[in-house]
Amino acid sequence: MGVDWRVARGGNRKRRDAAAESVSWKLRLRRAGIGLAALGACAATAGAARGAYRFLTAGQPLRIREVRFAGQQRASEQDLAEAATVRRGDNLLRADLGQLERALARVPWVKRAEAHRRVPAAVEVRIEEHQPAALIELSGLYLVSSEGDVFKRAAPGDGLDLPIVTGIAREDFVQRPAEVRPQLQGALALARTYAAAGLAEGAPISEIHLEADQGVTLYVGAEGTEVRLGTGDLPQKLSRLQKVLGALAATGSKPQVLHLDNRAHPSWVTIRLAGAKEALSKTGPRGP
Repeated sequence: MGVDWRVARGGNRKRRDAAAESVSWKLRLRRAGIGLAALGACAATAGAARGAYRFLTAGQPLRIREVRFAGQQRASEQDLAEAATVRRGDNLLRADLGQLERALARVPWVKRAEAHRRVPAAVEVRIEEHQPAALIELSGLYLVSSEGDVFKRAAPGDGLDLPIVTGIAREDFVQRPAEVRPQLQGALALARTYAAAGLAEGAPISEIHLEADQGVTLYVGAEGTEVRLGTGDLPQKLSRLQKVLGALAATGSKPQVLHLDNRAHPSWVTIRLAGAKEALSKTGPRGP
């Protein structure tokens, strides 16, 4: 009985093992089929994605048909087109707009460029230009923006009548721009204050001369009257200058030199009239 029992038990186990193995192979095949189907679907998706990518980056529908510029007044469209790093025929999606903006910002007159993609296949660039406020003498005349940036060499075709800033050496401008820029900004601020006071109407500034020790000297009016402002208290000095010029105009006198740089007596104005060899009048605290 014991032997029969062991034999019978062994046979049942073999049958169970065979059945389990058969089920296992079926599961494996089924899973393999699912995996192959998923793999095929992934391959098809990847193929479609590659096709879509090739279509978007190399297909004709997204070839740039136009690069257009807006906002420029002085920068020529030809100069902008020649400087542009994105051109007709380039792919719209692969176009490097940042590089385009940087390249256009190097064009004279261009302060900033902002590029955008436009549907169906165009790039639009908005141009912001420098606003010239003065000229500066740096072994040649250059334009200075209202922010104090020197942005291009002046040309006869610019057609600008602007005050000239002198007294800054080209070497200093090249080697120490961080020190020069505040001087330019100060000169421009002075010119704005001068104009705001109404002085530019009768005696426009032709030159702003800067000296480290002597301060600021203006040359104004049709006769190039020299106005020595010196350093410090410039708004107060301009106020006194306005009164003096008004008083001189009322008498028909033409000043050659006006001194408002007396450090010992800051409120004094010394006047040298045209044709005179010496200063003819002084005004103290009670004067104009």
